[in-house]
Amino acid sequence: MERAAVFDVDGTLVDTNHLHVVTWWEVFRQAGHKVPMHTVHRCVGLGSEDLIARLLGDRRDKDQDAELSAAHRALYGQYFDRLPAFEDAGRLLRRLDHHGWTVVLATSASGPELSALRRAISADDAITATASADDVEEGKPAPEPVEHALELAGVPAERAVFVGDTVWDMRAGSQAGVRCVGVLCGGIPRADLEGAGAEAVYDDPAHLLSALENSPLA
Repeated sequence: MERAAVFDVDGTLVDTNHLHVVTWWEVFRQAGHKVPMHTVHRCVGLGSEDLIARLLGDRRDKDQDAELSAAHRALYGQYFDRLPAFEDAGRLLRRLDHHGWTVVLATSASGPELSALRRAISADDAITATASADDVEEGKPAPEPVEHALELAGVPAERAVFVGDTVWDMRAGSQAGVRCVGVLCGGIPRADLEGAGAEAVYDDPAHLLSALENSPLA
């Protein structure tokens, strides 16, 4: 039977979480909101709408949400030509593809941002499909992004592993019924990832690649 390796992208395969933190912080600052960077960091991995709602609360001016999202896209877009993939991210995907795994990305990114991330990973030959923000109604921590990735792969949940760097990833994967693997390179503590459902935790893609034979992706 086919097996699916589903990967989050930001903070998992590409070193972008802190770029998101700085650009969201700047957007909020320009709009008159004082939001500490550490609280922004905890929300990276959510879709823009959910991130804004969680950080500014229900009493915010919701008419401003679209403007905030657009401002973040504009600021973050300045980095598109130099987004850094983590060491061995592309090699990890190619190794899994070579060993018969169907590799699918599940990300809240879409459009030009997703294209920039895929260029950074530089492993399109190993990626079968991508479940992006455009394909689902609810983003992580809802299970829909992971469930859609499984549909694209044509693989049942019990034959899949989801790799991510945030508690939102682990919760989404757990609700979708897949085994979850966490990576620390997004900046979230091991205990938080394990508490949200991570079966195993690795430092980064290079560490997972080196330990692949004894991992849930063996």
